[in-house]
Amino acid sequence: MSNVYYYNNLVNLTPSQLFYWVAIDMTLKQVGGQDVVAAAAILAGQPLIPVSGKLGGATKGTSVASVTARRLLNYQMPFRMPSITGKNARQLKIAFTKNLGAFVGRAIPGIGWMIMAYDVVQIIRNTLSKFNSLVKPEDRLW
Repeated sequence: MSNVYYYNNLVNLTPSQLFYWVAIDMTLKQVGGQDVVAAAAILAGQPLIPVSGKLGGATKGTSVASVTARRLLNYQMPFRMPSITGKNARQLKIAFTKNLGAFVGRAIPGIGWMIMAYDVVQIIRNTLSKFNSLVKPEDRLW
């Protein structure tokens, strides 16, 4: 007979069902206002605004983040700064710019992705910790 568990008024859960419900619970505890900000940053960084005059290898379009940052921070730096550009993971490339606004505008979606990645790691860590504290040794993960 396999081990069965109880969690938040749910009874007779198998280890995999328990893991599922713990993961849902840990996700709900982790997700908050920072995730709304992260999602907004990611969306604001998408190159959806059409522009003309870009060279052949450049990513087509520009983002709300880039337009806004260039308007607010239109300063030329004495050195070139690296930034990541591209519409998706396959088209990522490094572009250099001296314009502070362009640099900041290109960094905004990356910051959003870092916040989301941090949350995913925390959800996994907390789920495994909680799950392993609830189950018998033979049902523990890692």
